[in-house]
Amino acid sequence: MLKVYYWNVCPHCHKAMEFLKSRNIPFEALDIEKQPEDVVKKIVEVNGGDDWVVPTMEYNGKWRPGQVFDAGKLEADLKAWGVI
Repeated sequence: MLKVYYWNVCPHCHKAMEFLKSRNIPFEALDIEKQPEDVVKKIVEVNGGDDWVVPTMEYNGKWRPGQVFDAGKLEADLKAWGVI
């Protein structure tokens, strides 16, 4: 299942999750502030090693770094992963 690591006050996170809901794409929403240290370290690594950036997504071991919400880019990335 697609995992979405989000921060409660992140507008791009909420837009990405609304996008997924509107397309009936199942996902698990995971609050970055409630994740164990090893998960946060992986998210930092995926995002260049300086800090965590959200929304970061993971699907079957493939990671999508956090980025500004862009529906077309997100859809293309999800298609490339075989999510949709």
